[in-house]
Amino acid sequence: MKFKSVDALQRTLADTVFQYTADRKKAAGRALGTLVEIITFYTLRMWGLRDHIVIERSVPEFANPGILHNVEFSLHPIHARHEVKIAPLSLPLTAAKIKQHLPFLHDTIVKSTQLLSRNLVKRNAAILAEGEGGTVVANLNALNDSDCSVTVCELCTDPFAIFECKRVGVEEGVRKGPQTIEKAKQGAYVARSVSSLQKVRLRNGQFQGVMEQPDGSFRTGLYDEVLREAIDVLSGVELAGVILTVGVVSNHGNWFTSDDHNKELRVLAQSYDWLLFLTDDGLLHFIDEFLLHPTLELAPAREAFLQSYSGKTGTNRFTKVSMDVNADVALRSYFTAHEVEVERWFNVISPRDDTLETLQADLRKLAVKDWLEDHPE
Repeated sequence: MKFKSVDALQRTLADTVFQYTADRKKAAGRALGTLVEIITFYTLRMWGLRDHIVIERSVPEFANPGILHNVEFSLHPIHARHEVKIAPLSLPLTAAKIKQHLPFLHDTIVKSTQLLSRNLVKRNAAILAEGEGGTVVANLNALNDSDCSVTVCELCTDPFAIFECKRVGVEEGVRKGPQTIEKAKQGAYVARSVSSLQKVRLRNGQFQGVMEQPDGSFRTGLYDEVLREAIDVLSGVELAGVILTVGVVSNHGNWFTSDDHNKELRVLAQSYDWLLFLTDDGLLHFIDEFLLHPTLELAPAREAFLQSYSGKTGTNRFTKVSMDVNADVALRSYFTAHEVEVERWFNVISPRDDTLETLQADLRKLAVKDWLEDHPE
């Protein structure tokens, strides 16, 4: 079955998967929003950035810690990495059980987090502990009947990048929902307020970049040039507070297209350092292979999705946070095997004339910078 738009697909999902809900179209829209987040998450994993990720992190405004903003994904420098083997394995695998294998956590109060539940749902980027020094995050590597391996990372508090996913629906019979521009403005405000590298618009329409340095002096110039210098040249000390902001938007009849920008896209494009457009064709292709006509490799993911949206409470095992272990294996394998194809699902809206390869390279440069002098033990 071919669909002319994501909106047509949403109506089909409303009638076939979400017929048990009071508002079928809204439920289908929320599920599509979840899929956009999952595509973003597994793309970051595909790029080798898993251990840097914290999910739904509260990020403070620059120099204004009294105001926090939740973002879908924040990427943090790794202060230390630990490989742990849990054997014998006893479920659920909790933060307290993992703590027993990590001497540096012996005097730390850990959270009640479950990295792996009794019914084999794993928690992505499971937070074991938080403090002034940063966040301790665990990720499951491999699992069998008797043991499992886990990577635990001590992350620096300040992220070097954030990712936000924006997908706004409209009510049936309405061309454009009033919440559309408000959500665009909300995303734009966050993108413009969290980084120490500030934007100032000049009379000619260009953006000037202004960044206060540790000695109190200012680094200035055209914004794109200052950002490029920060990524390519500056040290961890000089980069303190600089956050690369990335928005991922998908269409729903009100974002228009990556080539035909409406007001919302223009607002977002001038605010995020990078704005990526997840195309209708990309989203439709993934949903077709994953849900409507599932390939063998994605069958476990489809099963977890349908279990999560069965109308029964307590069955959610298909989100960016909580994922069925077999579905996770299937998704990781799919994204790795189809990396070139997956990257074609995204169009770069801003910076203009740049490519996804540049973004990936920039994230990796920031990930490997020496941040230790900024975050001493």
